[in-house]
Amino acid sequence: MTPTPAPAPVPLSGPRFQTEPAELYREMRREHGSVVPVVLDGDIPAWLVLGYRELHQVTGDPQLFSRDSDLWSQWDRIPDDWPLLPMIGRKQPSILYTVGERHRERAAMISNALEAVDPSELRSQAEKFADELIDAVCAKGETDIIGDYAALLPVRVLATLYGFADEQGPGLVTALNDMINGREGALAGQQHLAASMAQLLADRKETPANDVVSRMLADASGFSDEEIAQDLMVMMAAGHQPTADWIGNSLRLMLTDDRFAASLFGGRHSVPEAMNEVLWEDTPTQNVAGRWASRDTQLGGRRVRAGDLLLLGLQGANSDPQVRTDSSALTGGNNAHFSFGHGEHRCPFPAQEVAEVIARTGIEVVLDRLPDIDLAVPAESLARRPSPWLRGLTELPVRFTPVPVL
Repeated sequence: MTPTPAPAPVPLSGPRFQTEPAELYREMRREHGSVVPVVLDGDIPAWLVLGYRELHQVTGDPQLFSRDSDLWSQWDRIPDDWPLLPMIGRKQPSILYTVGERHRERAAMISNALEAVDPSELRSQAEKFADELIDAVCAKGETDIIGDYAALLPVRVLATLYGFADEQGPGLVTALNDMINGREGALAGQQHLAASMAQLLADRKETPANDVVSRMLADASGFSDEEIAQDLMVMMAAGHQPTADWIGNSLRLMLTDDRFAASLFGGRHSVPEAMNEVLWEDTPTQNVAGRWASRDTQLGGRRVRAGDLLLLGLQGANSDPQVRTDSSALTGGNNAHFSFGHGEHRCPFPAQEVAEVIARTGIEVVLDRLPDIDLAVPAESLARRPSPWLRGLTELPVRFTPVPVL
């Protein structure tokens, strides 16, 4: 009898990540199990970890599944212009690629700097910028909540927390969005952001203030200015786009699902429930690169070789039928999802709290200021960015009764 050939590896690209990722992850799991062989641009092999337990194992064992990208066995096949280098890059002097005790010290520096942020001041800043953005559109009766609001709000708040002057905010918004979009303005955006960070560090070394940058510079762990600047860029990029998509995905859910209709007419009680459901069902960060196996091992019945790249399938793990046996919506207090990662390289808790305050405030300001907001297009016409990594809407057109500027 001729043996049945193994299913071919799955390309980690294509429109289905945009149109029907949930069904795609189900098919991957059905055909390949909890650890899926995938190929990246240029036919580069990797593993996509979709199993909840397997992902818990990978993220919980930093010795076996390291963040050290120097371990990758495929570097000799990676050209200098490989399009995924910004996502799966060579080791850089940032927290993303630091391991062991030095990583723990670095994470503590960031956490301590963010923990000192006053929650009431954070909310006040978020409300201020949210109101300014709504002021710009509220008299029109229609807007794109993504392009005119969600894509502009988080970075403005983060820039203020770090210590940037208000007038620098619009330029940082443009630079960061250009960098994340990865199009013709990406390099210029990255350069603007790097130069702005370097100048802010120089200013704060001369004149410390009550901001995140000053607290990081004052940390006694001995990190260089370059390391701090790299971490600030990572923090801003990681804090901006996923938070913007959290706002957009939550508002889409509330505008298209009758369970949340009450919140659209003056109530706020369903906002945290909608936000939590998005983290389970429609998380902004779908897949993350990555971890590298430090030695040969077994994972989910697969033979993983030393130097193999493992991609963290956060959304796939969140919907793992082994832990979601009844497929029910999770709008209550269950936050055992992977949307902020797990283990020592997870999103620091203070950063998670900052993102949550910005997202919740952004949603609540929309509902307060535009109480009869409604979709301006059929729900089925809403499109997502074509990415297997971050999941967010390209636009969210809405209409409402025009209201005067505050």
